[in-house]
Amino acid sequence: MGRFPELLAEVSETGRQPRREELESFRTLGERAAENGWTLRELVGLYLGGTRELWGTLPGVARAATAKERARTGDAVLGAVDAAVAALGEGHERAQRLAVRQEEGERREFVDDLLYGRSDMGRLAERAQRFGLRLADVHTVAVAAGAEAYDDVHRTVRRVERDLLGRFASRDVLLSTKEGRLVCIAASGDHDVLEHFVRLAENPGADYPAARRIAVGREHSGAGGVVRSYEEALNALELADRLELDAVRLNASELLVFPVLLRDRGAMADLVRTVLGPLTKARGGAEPLLETLTVCGAAGYVNAEAARRLGLSVRTLSYRLERIRTLTGYTPNEPLQRFTLEAAVMGARLLGWPQKEL
Repeated sequence: MGRFPELLAEVSETGRQPRREELESFRTLGERAAENGWTLRELVGLYLGGTRELWGTLPGVARAATAKERARTGDAVLGAVDAAVAALGEGHERAQRLAVRQEEGERREFVDDLLYGRSDMGRLAERAQRFGLRLADVHTVAVAAGAEAYDDVHRTVRRVERDLLGRFASRDVLLSTKEGRLVCIAASGDHDVLEHFVRLAENPGADYPAARRIAVGREHSGAGGVVRSYEEALNALELADRLELDAVRLNASELLVFPVLLRDRGAMADLVRTVLGPLTKARGGAEPLLETLTVCGAAGYVNAEAARRLGLSVRTLSYRLERIRTLTGYTPNEPLQRFTLEAAVMGARLLGWPQKEL
């Protein structure tokens, strides 16, 4: 308690209030108390309890002869107690803020090392335990991207963190932000954690900006598996943007065909040129007919539904499909030709054709 008893004794006699250097010493005591694990409630309780014990022994209180003198002395002492406790609280909060910043810095460094695979795996596993992860287990990474960049103080991030960690604090889960996205790393056995994260990111509540897309990587084991699952989730987000997919929720396992298609970009470009190149001869260019093929596929090749989505009559849609058959020689009515057309359309979207030259 430092010089708190001596201060109260002097204040009870003179009526003065604590000096600047005395208040700074109490701030320092508050910092030390926080560093030693004292809560602010415990600290305030200690000083108020000490004041109660000291009260009857304070010389100014003992010598007060009248009620007026006792009131004046009590007011001065309580004012000093109030100032000292406020200084203690300031010091305690200062230490807490410093600890939080240090914790966030260490957490940020750990997340960077983990997701980039930059650190020694043994050392990384040791550090992971501090943040609630057991890297020897199998993990899955989910990544949410919003219309605006996420950071550690973003209100949606705080909302998701408060709910997710409040519900699953004892689980093997880590939540962080990375390059403007919200990242959740969870043990693969905890499907409810990932499902809850996706649901929260998609619909965090009123006045909280929702995620534009959430992608979930596949499950992998070890620290290297976390990196791999994270990269799969990022690739899924990138593919969804390039393909202009409508889905908010994405699973990397459902998009595995696209890395296969892109593995040989030369072959994919050749497929697009060969199958879809003739569409450039159509009036209005290839894009309206490419959109027609895309919407027909999404509608399950039900002409009435595809026409509705395109805002066309069924007759106009039929004309477009016939024009596609005439120009390319392929028709969606034949299964193998339909597959070829769909693969070429996906390839065109992945390669940015016809806006970009192949």
